[in-house]
Amino acid sequence: MNWRISLLLVSLLTTLVAQSSKVSAQIAADLTAANPQAIVDLATPAGTSLVKGQWRYRNAQIVPVNFRRPGADRKASGAPNQTYDITPQAGVANFDDSAWEAIAPNTLDQRRCAGKLCFNWYRLNLTIPPKVGNFDLTGADVVFETVVDDYAEVWVNGKLPLVLGQVGGAAIAGYNTPNRVLIARNVKPGQQFQLAVFGANGPLSQPPGNFIWMRSATLDFYKPAAIAQIQENAGGKILRLDGALDEIVPSTAKIEKLASGFQFTEGPVWVKDGGYLLFSDPNANKIYRWSPDGRVSIFRTKSGYTGVDVGEYKQPGSNGLTIDRQGRLTINEHGNRRITRLEKNGVVTVLADRYQGKRLNSPNDLVYRSDGALFFTDPPFGLPKGFDDPRKELPYSGVYCLKDGNLNLLTTELTGPNGIAFSPDEKYLYVGNWDEKKKVVMRYAIDANCRISDGKVFYDMTKAPGEDAIDGIKVDRQGNLYVSGPGGLWILSPTGKHLGTIVGTEHPHNLAWGDADGKTLYLAAETSIYRIRLNIPGIHP
Repeated sequence: MNWRISLLLVSLLTTLVAQSSKVSAQIAADLTAANPQAIVDLATPAGTSLVKGQWRYRNAQIVPVNFRRPGADRKASGAPNQTYDITPQAGVANFDDSAWEAIAPNTLDQRRCAGKLCFNWYRLNLTIPPKVGNFDLTGADVVFETVVDDYAEVWVNGKLPLVLGQVGGAAIAGYNTPNRVLIARNVKPGQQFQLAVFGANGPLSQPPGNFIWMRSATLDFYKPAAIAQIQENAGGKILRLDGALDEIVPSTAKIEKLASGFQFTEGPVWVKDGGYLLFSDPNANKIYRWSPDGRVSIFRTKSGYTGVDVGEYKQPGSNGLTIDRQGRLTINEHGNRRITRLEKNGVVTVLADRYQGKRLNSPNDLVYRSDGALFFTDPPFGLPKGFDDPRKELPYSGVYCLKDGNLNLLTTELTGPNGIAFSPDEKYLYVGNWDEKKKVVMRYAIDANCRISDGKVFYDMTKAPGEDAIDGIKVDRQGNLYVSGPGGLWILSPTGKHLGTIVGTEHPHNLAWGDADGKTLYLAAETSIYRIRLNIPGIHP
């Protein structure tokens, strides 16, 4: 075995071990759906002819390339070195495969590549037909499913979307395991797609004495909302107290249940770059990822605490989540009593864990201002004994601003500061109070230097029926507030008028604006995740 191949195997083994360590902390949730309405078998001439497709094939090669060692920034910024790459890079958009071998669809199961440690590409351009059988494909959702012996990655229209915690889909799903990829929703006849399947012979750490072949390849067509088995009407009701609510919540609005079975959901945030929802389960010490194809995976395990006394904690994990201007996830860690930022290279940066030398209580919720200043609340709810916990070092529950590396205490007047949000013009800061004796939303004037003034009760819910106090708060672009309060999600006008309440089958404790237009409100409600479509877009992080 020559030295280049030896180094290659070491590199591949290292990658495999790293991937295995991540997968062990994930839940493998396949793309769930009801039965498809129609199937096109892409391993048959009739199937590929129906979508006007032609399979093309080429072996992939391992080639030496110049690179750089890890630098101080943990990126490839160090001394020059030599490593390996794959050629061709055939997953990218508009890749020209016209010179590749054209293969018949009924030969996809033919053994290909050189055997042992080898890789290859299968590519197919396809066009959505008007119908498959009697099923009209207009508005349908389409899933590409393939099983490659032994591993596969699937590119769609030049993209291989990968995020932390992803299991399957476009990524390697497992040994001879189906890759199921949602190609698109609401397709139209004539719409074109480019599929590129990268195959690998495995296991990589012990290359087998056989070859790569495609066991199956199909297009599955579904009715809208069948994928992910979204419960389109999850019950609940909308209490309309003022006609102005009709401009916010459409008369046809429904509460949809997206996922369930968690211990306690909190802190949702929509990630624009990738189009998915992250949310905390502080009781389970995890951050989950929900994607529109219905997959739920663990994005981050041990999200808030790794202490030896974790068994004493009811909510050791992360709580509030948000995204900064550079798209980096910022996390309130209950058990670790700190706020961290997850860098793009995986490094965790501690933003705040002490004030004047004393440990924070258990940071709860947070929001960025457009200038990058971070505001957060710090009640002791994440400590095992709350206000009476001996670990508590600060004598109060604070509201803070972290700006230019300096942590500023804004106020200590609330016993349980919780949800926090800005008005659209950022002139006012809203803070909710989780206190059964004082269920209020406060409004403060705030200046550029993190100084507050003119603090006043914006709305008092203390006498409202219901056990819950004030939890999460969000604001739409017209200045309406959405407040988790007694009995449901209260909608308040910018002047403090109660317009109505969204009441679900589970109480929503926190919320996030999402989807491309920002008009979908995602609700973290006890054991589940819900959503509702509204007329007015919200303010994204």
